[in-house]
Amino acid sequence: MNPLLSRLHPYPFERWRELTRNITPNPALRPISLGIGEPKHATPALIEEALVRALPGLSSYPAPAGEPALREAIAGWVQRRYGVTLDVGTQVLPVSGSREALFAFAQTVIDPNRPGATVACPNPFYQIYEGAALLAGAQTAFVASDPARNFAADWAAVPDETWARTQLLYVCSPGNPTGAVMPLAEWQQLFELSDRHGFVIASDECYSEIYFREEAPLGSLQAAQALGRDDFRNLVAFTSLSKRSNVPGLRSGFVAGDAKLLKAFLLYRTYHGSAMSPVVQRASVAAWNDEAHVVANRALYREKFAQVTPLLAQALDVALPDAAFYLWARVPERKGGRDEVAFAQGLLAQYNVNVLPGSLLARTADGSNPGTGRIRLALVASTEECLEAARRIVAYCQAPSPHSCESPA
Repeated sequence: MNPLLSRLHPYPFERWRELTRNITPNPALRPISLGIGEPKHATPALIEEALVRALPGLSSYPAPAGEPALREAIAGWVQRRYGVTLDVGTQVLPVSGSREALFAFAQTVIDPNRPGATVACPNPFYQIYEGAALLAGAQTAFVASDPARNFAADWAAVPDETWARTQLLYVCSPGNPTGAVMPLAEWQQLFELSDRHGFVIASDECYSEIYFREEAPLGSLQAAQALGRDDFRNLVAFTSLSKRSNVPGLRSGFVAGDAKLLKAFLLYRTYHGSAMSPVVQRASVAAWNDEAHVVANRALYREKFAQVTPLLAQALDVALPDAAFYLWARVPERKGGRDEVAFAQGLLAQYNVNVLPGSLLARTADGSNPGTGRIRLALVASTEECLEAARRIVAYCQAPSPHSCESPA
């Protein structure tokens, strides 16, 4: 067996299943899950119809680089969304969802033979970053976050010797789990660090189309262009249809940016055998070419968050994020502390609402875990179901012993 497998940590949902294995949720209440970030809004009919029409494509092997029509649709969307013009032949590559690509990209760019090979990422973070680093033979450097700035990463706190060992930096904007969006000044800071130390930036932007401000979140390619980096050197953006178009089962996304890096990534993927199905490609063309369903989807989230957030704020320290579909809430203090695991266990036992403890989405670094005392709530279900969950959470917080994980008698 690959010895690097032993370095992997259990996935957050596996850890949560183990922590709740002996808990019996209140059978008097129907279960509501706010734990997993899986979109529950309806898949647009135009995508389903395109998928059915494309079924004859199952008779053909797909090309690893994707069909020209898909690359053109992606480039067209990037132009409309960010004002960035891409070379469809060298700067765009369809992938089977951003998760697969984020993992595979590290296997492409990491040289494990270099002393101290390091992958840096924010903390809290999407767990694929760490797994990709470990299986590529690198170590992970977790960048401290600042709760006062919505858990923005403190890049300036990273020592130069760590940056000197770093080969790949994962960033996520809008962020998971906080929903924070990186401003242009932060991108400039990262580009300058990349130029100085030579590392590659992988920008995870899968939540870019769900936002609550009037101004759409800044994208990495857009930031690079604004700063005169039209060649997108050492930068690759990762985007997915899963959240934008409510098609997590389609497994469709793209990467775009530095042509040299994408050429190497295409070579890796050619041998990896991860080409996107022709049927999925044609459904993806329909999705990228239509914006009306995205606007409608964003309106649903805005309406939902506008109702749920103030209700939860009656009992939790929580605020509307910049973007994404999570609330990153601080649990009430109980017996001198904020135990997010006990809080989530008790909530499941007594009120049959499933949330994810924030500590499972982070790592302890420099003696502290930035997810301690917090929970992540994924508001992916209907507004009515999320409101019912919020009412139960408020009732749970106002009960005499809200951290008990025993089921009610």
